[in-house]
Amino acid sequence: MTTTVLAQGVEGSNPVLNITIFGLFVVITLGIVVYVSRRATSSASDFYTAGGGFSGPQNGVAISGDYLSAASFLGIAGAIALNGYDGFLYSIGFLVAWLVALLLVAELLRNTGKYTMGDVLAFRMRQRPVRAAAATSTLAVSFFYLLAQMAGAGGLVALLLNVTDKFMQGVVIAIVGAVMIAYVLIGGMRGTTWVQIIKAVLLIAGAGIMTIWVLALYGFNFSAVLADAVRAGGETGEALLNPGKQYGKTAITQIDFLSLGLALVLGTAGLPHILMRFYTVPTAKEARRSVVWAIWLIGLFYVFTLVLGYGAGALVGPEEIRAAPGGANSAAPLLAYELGGTVLLGVIAAVAFATILAVVAGLTITASASFAHDIYANVIKKGELTDPNEEVKIARITAVVIGIVAILGGILANGQNIAFLVALAFAVAASANLPTILYSLFWKRFNTQGALWSIYGGLGVTVLLIVFSPVVSGKPVDPATGRSASMLQGVDFSWFPLDNPGIVSIPLSFLLGYIGTVMSKETPNADKVSEMAVRSLTGVGVEKSVVH
Repeated sequence: MTTTVLAQGVEGSNPVLNITIFGLFVVITLGIVVYVSRRATSSASDFYTAGGGFSGPQNGVAISGDYLSAASFLGIAGAIALNGYDGFLYSIGFLVAWLVALLLVAELLRNTGKYTMGDVLAFRMRQRPVRAAAATSTLAVSFFYLLAQMAGAGGLVALLLNVTDKFMQGVVIAIVGAVMIAYVLIGGMRGTTWVQIIKAVLLIAGAGIMTIWVLALYGFNFSAVLADAVRAGGETGEALLNPGKQYGKTAITQIDFLSLGLALVLGTAGLPHILMRFYTVPTAKEARRSVVWAIWLIGLFYVFTLVLGYGAGALVGPEEIRAAPGGANSAAPLLAYELGGTVLLGVIAAVAFATILAVVAGLTITASASFAHDIYANVIKKGELTDPNEEVKIARITAVVIGIVAILGGILANGQNIAFLVALAFAVAASANLPTILYSLFWKRFNTQGALWSIYGGLGVTVLLIVFSPVVSGKPVDPATGRSASMLQGVDFSWFPLDNPGIVSIPLSFLLGYIGTVMSKETPNADKVSEMAVRSLTGVGVEKSVVH
């Protein structure tokens, strides 16, 4: 074991090289964004969905780029390195979730909507209240997801650039946010999609190279990797191979395990930035091809995380990972340094930064589109815009505001395990969005009041339980780091015992949607209900302006 973790970062790490490689990626991708933006991005169709002009395989690679966030690369590798079997739950949950998205929502949403989730939910209901609720939910999910990405940026900065000062980490988080805003403002969805395609190729290739390298060191014997990880884990090493190391200690942690799994499996089908990607293809057939391509790529990557996580535990060691400035999020970069020294560390660091940039760009354009299209154009202006480009102008302004909020939130969440922060976003998506989407698509009686109760109720309950959970306050201080695992240090106002609220909030949101519907005297428009059923299942009536 040659990796030494100092208080300042990785001994031998070259901050200049790391910055140079990352800067090269930013320059190249910004150049691509500028190039593709020469094709019009002033219309709503171009800015939000690239005119529906991407093929299924292209969009599938972009979806994997959007989905494989910093949580997938940094957070999951660290979770597996420290908690073994329990950490691998994230990979399983994220992958299985795609089956739910493929079978229940991908094609149906593509056929029913135009730009945003609000288009689908408001199709056969009262436009203004439902669009406002859908936009609120979209902004909330995007905020929690952005927290995770920005926290990942802060952890990488701490580890790779020898920056331990919180103020300086905040400065670099701000720089990441500024570059992300530039991607969105300049290139819209077309530029963002190409950034996600490039990032997906780099991430999967980088993870694949590291996986093969780790296995080669052990004669391509994965059992030997596991055995070495157990040895490096010391007294608790054997627990890495069995369920329960993180979640099996008490009844509360076991319930938390179920809650986490429920949120992961159901959350993907409610993530607005993933759902919006289905509108960037010209036909429902291409939407299905997108998901198939995404499943293969995402599944391959999550197989890699198993080797990377246990490889980091074996070659770096859990104590060194915990002591690193980025904590669990440092496992993959530390493994890269152990394998290939400064150069590989710099490359993997650049890939990780690229991962963060691409995902936050996708989140930002989704959130800004939801506000501009659903709230501004259809709620405030009631669908009567005098300037056809006005909606896009509002979306650009919103992207700047969202970027600033993401920067501030990322500074607050800096140091948290980003895989877990993403799980919170999944819980919000599964509670606030998924019940309403499924009811809208499959329940003819579902009405406006049911949608509002489900969205606002699910969102409110989920956020309330998160705020008063140990995630925000109340966890004990870790003697090794001197920090609590909670977001807020030195305070305790938690009363909800679970870290992830999904097991409570998801069923409650379904229940609220049902109660709200049956208690309302509103009768759904039969013609609209029939039109939505036919359109969602067949694609008849879908109009897409395809840019060739």
